[in-house]
Amino acid sequence: METVGEAVAELVLTLLACLALIVYMSWSFSPRLTMAGAGLLSLFLAHGAWRIFRDPAKGRRRRGLAAVTTAGFRLTAATGVFLLFYGTGCGCL
Repeated sequence: METVGEAVAELVLTLLACLALIVYMSWSFSPRLTMAGAGLLSLFLAHGAWRIFRDPAKGRRRRGLAAVTTAGFRLTAATGVFLLFYGTGCGCL
């Protein structure tokens, strides 16, 4: 189980490093577009959180954009929780 956790953590950290490189390169190309992209990502995650934590209407399921933003928020939150628990238990901090 520890090996699986390490493999998943390595994958997540690699993806975060690639994201940091993309942000750095984007910032050097155009700071305004980078901030616009960060704003859109924030709106995406905020909409997903809003759809998760609000009271659903009776008889309505999540469809389309709501389902995508909810899945994106859940994935981001799960990744954050995983890194928090893994980071505190690895003895490297």
